[in-house]
Amino acid sequence: MKPRHDGQCALDPNEAGMSFTAIPGFGEFCSILSALAWAVGVMLYRQLGANLPPLQLNFLKNSLVMLMLLPAIPLAHGWAYADFSGLQIATAMASGAIGIGLADTLYFRALNELGAGRMGVLGNFYSPMVIVLSFFFLGESLTPMQVGGFVLVSAGVWLAAWPRSGEPRPAHAMRGLMYALLAVGLMAGAIVLVKRVLEAQPLMWVTGWRMLGALLMMVAIALLRRETALLKPSPGLPWGKLALAAFAGQFIAMVLWLAGYKFTTASVAAILNETASVFILLLAWAWLKEPLSRRAVAGVGLTLSGVCCMLWLP
Repeated sequence: MKPRHDGQCALDPNEAGMSFTAIPGFGEFCSILSALAWAVGVMLYRQLGANLPPLQLNFLKNSLVMLMLLPAIPLAHGWAYADFSGLQIATAMASGAIGIGLADTLYFRALNELGAGRMGVLGNFYSPMVIVLSFFFLGESLTPMQVGGFVLVSAGVWLAAWPRSGEPRPAHAMRGLMYALLAVGLMAGAIVLVKRVLEAQPLMWVTGWRMLGALLMMVAIALLRRETALLKPSPGLPWGKLALAAFAGQFIAMVLWLAGYKFTTASVAAILNETASVFILLLAWAWLKEPLSRRAVAGVGLTLSGVCCMLWLP
């Protein structure tokens, strides 16, 4: 415990982190819940995307998330300012600029080029990239059981997301592939970049600095591309649905996502995040009434088996 400015005591965020770390599977649980929250957001974003350009949608939802973070930070950590170094702030903002501002822009561009099915498959390269980067820069490794879980999760998501035969070939497949791989690589690099800051500093503060970096990056992209509509939303926007999507699919999902990386290894968190594709598949069937094929059901089974392996405690 440490004193607050008002004379009362507040729990030291790092002490809180240590207590959460002592809970077996807490980080893994956050990673799975993050995947579910993101899947709910995707259902809402799919509806909103019919009327909003990708960059504008991304900027508006992240602006709403920033407004949500302003009261959430003192509620979670008290009014005392977290003792960040200049390097830690720069690292967190750079992670947000790269992993949210730039990578999401490239991701949406690739989505337009390739379609959702192929992007679902290419998104599977996220966890292998995190694992490789974590091995080289964080010194992490996986147990044999977790390696088996990684294989099952990847196989299940691949099986569920692979485009059906007979679908038309994208006109700019190679360009879309380059955008997609670059986006996924930047997302993986961004989370590995901020991993040590997450371990050392309060979660919500790191989230806020990342979001600030992301917003500044998106404004810079809009200015370079002369997309003035980004800063001047058109009238008639469905603000209620947008706020709900931002809260569920970005605010809750992102906090749980970062919590997963804070309280478990980056490699394990990245693999468990892959379950988002399965949640999206199931919600699309139940919510949007999209057909659920036998191949998709088999993919769900493989992925859930992999999750069980990842959560297995020796």
